[in-house]
Parts: sequence; structure tokens; C-alpha cells
Amino acid sequence: MTSSPPFSRQSRYEKILIVIFVLSLPLVNPWVRGDGVGYYAYARALVVNHNLQFEQDWLCANPSFSSGRVDAAGRLRADQYTRTGHLDNHFAIGPAMIWMPFLAVTHFAVLTADRHGAHIPADGFSWPYIGTMALVTALAGFLSLFISFRLACEYFSEGCAFLATLGIWFASSLIVYMYFNPSWSHAQSAFVVALFLWYWDRTRGTRSLRQWIFLGLIAGFMLDMYYPNAMFLFVVLVEMAGTATSTMQENSSARFANLASLMARGVIFGVALVIAFLPTLVTRWIIYGSPFDMGYTEVHAWSLAHPFLGQVLFSSDHGIFSWTPILLLASIGIFLLLRCDRQLGVALLVSSLAFYFLIATYPDWDGISSFGNRFFVSLTPIFVLGLAALFSAWENALPKSRAALFSAVTLVALLIAWNLGLLFQWGMHLIPDRGPISWSAMASNQLHVVPEDLSHSLERYITHRHDLMQEIEKKDLRQLGESPSSTPAPNAAANPAPKKDQP
Repeated sequence: MTSSPPFSRQSRYEKILIVIFVLSLPLVNPWVRGDGVGYYAYARALVVNHNLQFEQDWLCANPSFSSGRVDAAGRLRADQYTRTGHLDNHFAIGPAMIWMPFLAVTHFAVLTADRHGAHIPADGFSWPYIGTMALVTALAGFLSLFISFRLACEYFSEGCAFLATLGIWFASSLIVYMYFNPSWSHAQSAFVVALFLWYWDRTRGTRSLRQWIFLGLIAGFMLDMYYPNAMFLFVVLVEMAGTATSTMQENSSARFANLASLMARGVIFGVALVIAFLPTLVTRWIIYGSPFDMGYTEVHAWSLAHPFLGQVLFSSDHGIFSWTPILLLASIGIFLLLRCDRQLGVALLVSSLAFYFLIATYPDWDGISSFGNRFFVSLTPIFVLGLAALFSAWENALPKSRAALFSAVTLVALLIAWNLGLLFQWGMHLIPDRGPISWSAMASNQLHVVPEDLSHSLERYITHRHDLMQEIEKKDLRQLGESPSSTPAPNAAANPAPKKDQP
């Protein structure tokens, strides 16, 4: 492991990453849709209305979200309210916590501009608010990549880390939720997970009491963002287990005192975590009447005895390896981390497997209207590390050979091209965005339709985006009318079924 100051002068590769991000900003799509209605509602209601009343958000939502929530007369259905009289907003508050500081500044700017005759609706729905939300999401997605790059550079060459970062950026599902569906939670989740893992790794072995507290606060914020992120707490447990084992093997009278000190620091970490998780607990209490009611499918409906292990990986219904094959390479690389730092490798492997098993047990493991399997966007920093480890092993196998570099760059370029083509098909509904797809139809589209239509659609996306988004929404409504209804997925469901009040 090579160490570097946390805020050292930027390298050439870091500057290139920043330039690519700036050049990609025209791709940012300022709209609130689907799950994003629920996530964004917290920020809008708190900043603009100073409450947790979401009626306007539901009534102004895109039709595929409001369908089933609004009756034929345009009124919210009675079964959409919980026993506390609030709308059933089971989505996490974490993304709103990132947006709100920026939206508060935007709201002040809009009110000031209106006093000077600008006539911009200060309702949280007009373009300054939505644009701010989308830009902040894109920045969060970029920071997840930038932090992951810095973490990978601690163990591998900058070249390997850079290539891995580009690969995960443009050949995984992250690109969708960083640019095209910015009101969803996945890019923000990837950012906080990256921050947590980077800080955990940087302080492990020498962590002071203050650093334990700060790590706990980051961990709580990580759970605010996306509940399945609790699986990343295994990295702390692995570290503490290793430290406890080493302490017990010491031939010292102080080993029990050292063990007690370790346990105390673990408790302090847990207290800090709970404090940072209070926004979630408070909003659950207000909305559902209990801080422990998250509003999702009851545990008894999960497939704990028969998890969808193979389907999550290889199904045509949003399998993570079948849709985003670069993640197969990255997952192989996670095992290679064991060779460069055993504790790091074990911690990340255990966390990844726990996350995988959790998603595989959920009834809607496919993410419903997901590009690839969007739940795994949270693993972005682990995938960057794994891919960098794989490239490093390949580089070491062919030392001082251009073949290693050429083959790695070519492979990443092909996987990016594959991903962008599949993204175009998914976005334009050339393939179903819900349920399984036809591999033969998808392959035919990749070869014939995508090359012909991509440039024209990209031009429309830049110049006539509103019209294009309306067309996509109409296609989605037609497809939704042909699809069976689904129950909500953990922290995100495209068209969640109403949740009945708890007794």
C-alpha cells in the first residue's frame, strides 16, 4: 500500500477525470420521475413548505408514478394515507439531505429574483430547483468515482485505477442514475459509500476516538441514503474482529484492557451511527407512527430460504453480469484484493456477498424498471477497486509489454460501447424496461438499430429534450399497462403498490 496525503496536489489523471465530468454535464437530465418523486418530495416539502406534506408532489408526478395513487377525478386515493394522516412516502430521506442545502440557496435566489420581477414559481417544481437537484446528483456521482479512484491509487498504479474508474463510470448502471434519472437515490448512495470506505481504510489500525465518531456519523448517513447499505458495516466488524483476535493473542497483561477499549470504541461508533440515522427514524415516526416502520414489504415475504442467487447475476431480467458484464470482471478482481491487503479484501468481499444475498432474497430483486440491477450501484467503489486489481494483475503478468495496456483499454472501450448501446435501447423502450428481455432482439438492435438511431436521438436529447422525455413517458405508460403490478423494492420501486397501515 502506498500512502499519500488526503488532499495532495492533483495528479494528471485526476485532472482528466474532472475535465471529463465537466464535458459530460450537458447529459444531465433535470427531471423528477418514478421513484424520484418520493425522494425529491422530502427536499421540496421541507425547503419550500417546511413540512412533510407531499400532496402536491404526488399530484404533479409523472403519470406512471401517479397511476394507482390518484383516482379518476384527480384526487389522491384514501388508501395512500397512513394512520398518521401522511402520504405513504416510504422512500429514504438521505438523497434529500444532500440536495436540501443547495435547494435552500436556490429557493432564496428564486424569491429574490421574483422580487425583481423574474416571475419564476417558487414552488420547488420550476427549472431552477430541478436543475439544481440534477446537478448536485451528477456531482455526487462524480465524487463517488473520484473518491474510488483515490482509494484504488492507494493499492494500485494510477493508470490501473484510472482505467477502472472510467470503466465503471460508463460501462455500469451508475451512468443512468448519475445523469438520466437524477432524482433517484443511487448516485448519492455510491458517493456516501465511497466516502465511508475511503475514510475507514484511511484510518484503520490507527483510528482515534474522534475518528471513530466521524466514521460512525458517515455510516449513519450512509444508511439514511439507502437501507441495504447496512451491509457495508461488515467492514468495521471484520476490522474489529481482526483487532480483537490479535489483542487476545498478545502475551501482555494489558490485553484485556485493550480489548475493553476496542469494545468501547465500537459502542461509540454505534452511538454516532444512530445519531446520524435519526433523520430516517424521525421521518418514519412522523409518517408511519413508528420509527422502525420503513414502509416496505414485510420480511415474511422475502425469499430467505430460496434466494434468487443465479437470477440476480445472469437473468435477462436485469441480471448484473448479463446486463453490465464489466461488473463480472470487477467482481473477479475483488478476490484479487486478498493478495494485496488481506483485511481489505476480506472486509470488501464479506460486505459485497452480504449485499448480494440481501438483494437476492428480496421479491423484487430485479429492481423492476431498472437499468441492469440498480441496487448494486452502491458497490461502485468496490467495483472500481476490484477492476483496478484485475488490471494490475494483468499488467504484472505482462511486465513492460504494451499488450497488457492495449488489451485492457480495448476491453474497456468495447464494454463501454456495449453499455451505451444497451442504455439507448432501454431508454427508448426498444427493449422492455421491466421484466426479462429477448437476447436475440437486443443483439439485433445493438448491431442494426443503435448505430442508425443513436446520433439522431442524442441530438434530440440535447436540443429538444422535453419533447423526447414526453415521448419516453408515453412509451412507459403503454408498457406499464401491459405489465403486471409489482411490490416496492428496498428503498426504490418504480411503481410501488400502496402499503396498508400497520395495526
